[in-house]
Amino acid sequence: MFQRTLEKDSGLAISRCNSIHTFFMSFSIDVIFLDRCNRVTRILNELKPWRFSPVVFGADRVIEVKGGMAAAKKIRVGDELYFMINKK
Repeated sequence: MFQRTLEKDSGLAISRCNSIHTFFMSFSIDVIFLDRCNRVTRILNELKPWRFSPVVFGADRVIEVKGGMAAAKKIRVGDELYFMINKK
């Protein structure tokens, strides 16, 4: 929140989460919902600022990335994601 943009290959991982909002954001994001095995259960492309996502039952975590990245990386429902977490 309160950022003007996200870097191309960065994002935010939120654990124990099955719904998000984009309040106070100034750009669209892709929202990738994952189950406990890191399988993609749902993708919201280009979720605009000041919106709520639906509750995604079965989701255990969420990855928020720059709008358009999910399609650019060809991420699909059912994919199992592996990613590196850089805690700053």
